[in-house]
Amino acid sequence: MTEKTTPEGIREKLVRTKERWAEEGRLLTGAAGDPARDRLPPGQRLVTDWPVLDLGIQPDVEEEVARLDIDGLVENPVSLSWAELMALPQEERRNDIHCVTQWSRYDNDWRGISVTDLLARARPRPEGRFVTMESHDGYTTNLPLADLDRPENLLATHWSGTKLTRQHGGPLRLVVPHLYFWKSPKWIRRITVIAEDRPGFWEVRGYHDRGDPWLEERYS
Repeated sequence: MTEKTTPEGIREKLVRTKERWAEEGRLLTGAAGDPARDRLPPGQRLVTDWPVLDLGIQPDVEEEVARLDIDGLVENPVSLSWAELMALPQEERRNDIHCVTQWSRYDNDWRGISVTDLLARARPRPEGRFVTMESHDGYTTNLPLADLDRPENLLATHWSGTKLTRQHGGPLRLVVPHLYFWKSPKWIRRITVIAEDRPGFWEVRGYHDRGDPWLEERYS
């Protein structure tokens, strides 16, 4: 096995390709859309499959060891095992998703746990205005707390009536449909509430800090 075909080599190649996209401003159209009027954000193309994008590593997270922690600037830190997560009320959402690599997919049916309910349980402190999120593969990303604490957001366990597969972030992934999908981490394990913004994996590599598809916030 050559260096470029090892998991580390594949990851390095993928990351460098995406960094070049940011440096070159690839896919940018310069247009702006309106989510109240436009279903497809500028520069996007509609697909009917579900492309798989990751860092070349798909961790095998068994349900028996899966858990979610919400910590940092909260009054009541939350640490839930998989069984405890599954005992919470399960909700359903239907939404469109938009990837920074230019594809969009309509009418995705999810089942999972309300993000707003979990945040209400954790009770973020007034000075907590941002979150950083960590996945089992070491991936991180960041959000303003206001972008996370929205009723359409879900910690998803199912898609289209079946359990989320490993390649799509199972057993647990975040779904934040109003932002580009790199802000919806797969295999999520921790949400930390913080006072000051802390850029994540792609944000320090040239990608936009927020990622609004209708404003084409692909890159910084």
